[in-house]
Amino acid sequence: MEFLIEYGLFLAKAVTIVVAIGLVIGLLVSAGSRDKKDAPGHIEVRHLNDDFEDMRDTLKHALMNDHELKAEYKAEKKAAKEKDKAEKKALKKDDSPEVKKRVYVLDFDGDMKASATAHLREEITAVLTMARPEDEVVVKLESGGGMVHSYGLASSQLARISSKGIPLTVCVDKVAASGGYMMACVADKILAAPFAIIGSIGVVAQLPNFNRLLKKNDIDVELLTAGEHKRTLTMFGENTDKDREKFIEDLEDTHALFKEFVKEHRDVVDINAVASGDVWYGSRAMGVNLVDGLETSDEYLNAQMDSANIYAISFEHKKTLPEKMGIAAQHAVDGVLLNWWQRAQNSRWFT
Repeated sequence: MEFLIEYGLFLAKAVTIVVAIGLVIGLLVSAGSRDKKDAPGHIEVRHLNDDFEDMRDTLKHALMNDHELKAEYKAEKKAAKEKDKAEKKALKKDDSPEVKKRVYVLDFDGDMKASATAHLREEITAVLTMARPEDEVVVKLESGGGMVHSYGLASSQLARISSKGIPLTVCVDKVAASGGYMMACVADKILAAPFAIIGSIGVVAQLPNFNRLLKKNDIDVELLTAGEHKRTLTMFGENTDKDREKFIEDLEDTHALFKEFVKEHRDVVDINAVASGDVWYGSRAMGVNLVDGLETSDEYLNAQMDSANIYAISFEHKKTLPEKMGIAAQHAVDGVLLNWWQRAQNSRWFT
């Protein structure tokens, strides 16, 4: 009984905290958004060179003794001075100092609807305000494909980079198939991990048909259309051979467009040999020119750490009030339950 009373008290505290936090957040959001239309989100930039340096410094301090660290520090200081001197000398001679290349890294994790395209659009727009022809955009792409029109739009977003004369590299660590490969083929260079899944240049469609079940239960379905091909195959009506022929004709036309798109962007590909819907692992995909190299995104980016400034660009969606309240409530409940659990562990109920 004592345990139940204690649990009830903690549960009451949790509810009270959640309600209080919700009210505070509501008041703050209301005050902040008054007479102001908020943006849907914001761009975040992370300098990956700094992350890399932090990791390297952490390992240095763990693996080196004081004498080795002191020698390493002196060597780095000397190299920095020499570099600074060389840049000043170049300026005196009216020579332009060497401008470090910038690499912009974008992530695309695709679903059936290519929902990440909305964020990709914002990220590309931001990058194009600063990117120079000597820079590079690297897209870490992972997608098994999905809706044709959705991935067509995502591909068009990537094409904006190439149309500005900025080198575009797509890195595939796991999968770029079907619509995913439609996006990848836009790049100037495609890199894949040895066992990444590549290809699936084909089109598929399926739907169930309940017409016989409905007839068995004396249920009629009426489908009224204006236009001979407004509807072909349906889920509830009776499908005819003519409907199937038209549906297949549309699939074949979509496949032809897909093949033309890949061929346009990767003329090194024998499109008739690879557009069967088959998939290849990275090492095999290279043999049929679907990719240009075997390398993970980590390998590719780490190799450029010393010669380029590398920035991870992401568009962070602004959370709505319900989302914020949900997160705050979850944290509050987690805190209370953790407190209760810790106390309960020390009670006689858990001995």
